[in-house]
Amino acid sequence: QVQVVESGGGLAQAGGSLRLSCVASSRQFSRYAMVWFRQAPGNEREFVAHISWSGGSTNYAHSVKGRFTISRDNAAENTVHLQMTSLKPEDTALYYCAADPWGSSRYTETSTYEYWGQGTQVTVSS
Repeated sequence: QVQVVESGGGLAQAGGSLRLSCVASSRQFSRYAMVWFRQAPGNEREFVAHISWSGGSTNYAHSVKGRFTISRDNAAENTVHLQMTSLKPEDTALYYCAADPWGSSRYTETSTYEYWGQGTQVTVSS
């Protein structure tokens, strides 16, 4: 069983920045692809960003590309970060981190992921 814990959410003004972190409790963390999804009230959970196990490949939703950056630290902290800049009110959502031990190519689909965190709330005011 892999436990995933997100942190770093909060309130920001439009145009501001926040940095989310996700820690996964697994010795195999460095072999897992990691992803961020988000879910706003009344909406389905949607893909935000993905990073391969090595960190050599990243992918982003069109809505956040150029504003958000996903990164990981395999060596010391078993942590994935999501740096969010130029925030917009439409970025307001509960942000979830998930782990994929298999490196699936279907990384934008929620069904790919078995291990999820509880989420961290991001609220962007206009």
